[in-house]
Amino acid sequence: MTLVYWLDLFGVAVFALSGALMAGRYQLDPFGVIVLAAVTAVGGGTIRDIILGAPVFWLNDVNYLYIIVTTALLTILIIRQPSRIPRRFLLIADAFGLALFAVLGTQKALSFGTPMSIAMVMGILTGCAGGMIRDVLCNVIPMILRQEIYATAALVGGALFCGLLVVGLNQQLATVIAIVGALSLRLAAIYWQLSLPAFEIVDDSERLK
Repeated sequence: MTLVYWLDLFGVAVFALSGALMAGRYQLDPFGVIVLAAVTAVGGGTIRDIILGAPVFWLNDVNYLYIIVTTALLTILIIRQPSRIPRRFLLIADAFGLALFAVLGTQKALSFGTPMSIAMVMGILTGCAGGMIRDVLCNVIPMILRQEIYATAALVGGALFCGLLVVGLNQQLATVIAIVGALSLRLAAIYWQLSLPAFEIVDDSERLK
């Protein structure tokens, strides 16, 4: 088994944990926890594979489903009071999944012969779409639509990976460096509460107040 495969499995586990923790915050039943863990873990990759015309990855390898279910059940058994878990823990788990999937999604798109610009978009989709589905199901504004540096971190990971390949770096080393780069940016944004400026339209009636 290759490094990419193990990283992909780890990314699924991390995103499944993120979904399970979110389910715990909203007091879902065990089936709901598994569903939310699953859509978070494989939602982005599924959409990517459909767009690329590739076989959907988890349909060809049952290990992904085993990891999702195992992660969800262990989360239920070990973490009995999700409300006491700091929100930052959920953000950190999500950051690991984002960084991993953004780079691996870019890599997979490149393997199908897409231009680098399209591959980076596929990386963003892979890293962000599962979390978007999770947040929408929980009636929360997705992080990608907030001021937080989220999609930007995914873009940095994909762009860094492509750039390192262009200069001739080994693919496995480029993968690791790009993942670390995207993760570092996202964690820095969480720690220092960095954000992009918000677009705001002020209504005329508000100006008169």
